[in-house]
Amino acid sequence: MSKKRKVYSADFKSKLVLEVLEGEMTLNEIASKYEILPVNLRNWKKYFVANMSLAFDKSAVVKEYKEEIEQLKVDSDALAKKVGTLTIEKEWLEGKLVSLDLSIKREMIDSQADNKVSLNRQLELLSVSKTAYYYEPVEVFGTEEDRVLLNRIDEIYTKFPYYGHRRVHQLLLKEGVVIGRKMVQKAMKFMGIVALYPKPRTTIANSEHKKYPYLLNEFKNDNNQVIIEKANKVWSTDITYIKLEKGFAYLSAIIDWNTKKILSWKLSNSMDVSLTTSVLKDALARYPKPDIVNTDQGSQYTAFEHINILVENDISISMDAKGRSIDNIVIERFWRSLKYEDVYLQSYNTIKEARVGIGKYIELYNSERLHSALDYATPNEAYFSGVNNLEFDENDMLPKVSEV
Repeated sequence: MSKKRKVYSADFKSKLVLEVLEGEMTLNEIASKYEILPVNLRNWKKYFVANMSLAFDKSAVVKEYKEEIEQLKVDSDALAKKVGTLTIEKEWLEGKLVSLDLSIKREMIDSQADNKVSLNRQLELLSVSKTAYYYEPVEVFGTEEDRVLLNRIDEIYTKFPYYGHRRVHQLLLKEGVVIGRKMVQKAMKFMGIVALYPKPRTTIANSEHKKYPYLLNEFKNDNNQVIIEKANKVWSTDITYIKLEKGFAYLSAIIDWNTKKILSWKLSNSMDVSLTTSVLKDALARYPKPDIVNTDQGSQYTAFEHINILVENDISISMDAKGRSIDNIVIERFWRSLKYEDVYLQSYNTIKEARVGIGKYIELYNSERLHSALDYATPNEAYFSGVNNLEFDENDMLPKVSEV
């Protein structure tokens, strides 16, 4: 146990220093008499001699202390102003940080051990809980087993496009797949597919996204088929799921209803509005604008960005009734042809391979594949013979491989 240090008063020190100055006893004798160390007595004497003039010049002492006090006030005011500014700036920054997305906040955190600001303090400053910081989101349908399921559902849907999730579920059960009906429904929604048959409209449209009426009823014949008699009267567009060896992708395309020509397409790893708007802009840049563009009521097509392009180009907007994918049948038939004649046969490994392969198929489809509905002409032959504009060159207008 350490010995407690002894503290001496100012009076005691003064008394011993005076005895030293009297010179009657040696410094060691005085130290021994009062049981203190000689070195302490020597230091006290040195300090006393150095400051004894202050006893006769109090004004100098007062002046010195006044100057120190004034300087401290100046420094204190400057410090207070700086602290006030920093406090205001800190509050402003904290207000801005609150509005940041959690993913951005997580990227700002430095978890290195040598960081001067601890991890806990960083989380506190950014208003991020430890649970949120360490949380790792689970990828939806991201496993190999999920990919096999999605591909099989896609194959069933392509073969039986009129099957809803209940029939798809029953077929999977017969094949020995242990799965619940709600999971099948969730998977089909994730893939963006619904059965091609009329169903009662039971869902109320999202009030934030304006829905437009279906304009193609006026073109139906006695057999309830939509008959468009010329090119660029109606374009149809949609998104479909493309299976890959190690994942999946989404394909968006625009088709001319009358001639079945694919005007523009793009393959992407995400199903968002940028996918649909880029395809639409590309088609409008290379072909005469249509009178009508028909889509489903998916969020990509009801989004402001997509609607605004059509409005700015004075194009009438037509949308399938809720639950009536058959209203957009011309693009659905193309998806079926593409998958049976190319995607399922090729079994693409990557998006890059799929983009090249699908590009070749679409070029062949437009320029070589004969259609009985076109009196066995190709889509290119039907389209360019119907476009009354000599400046269009068929070779220049073929769709090119789109970038992501």
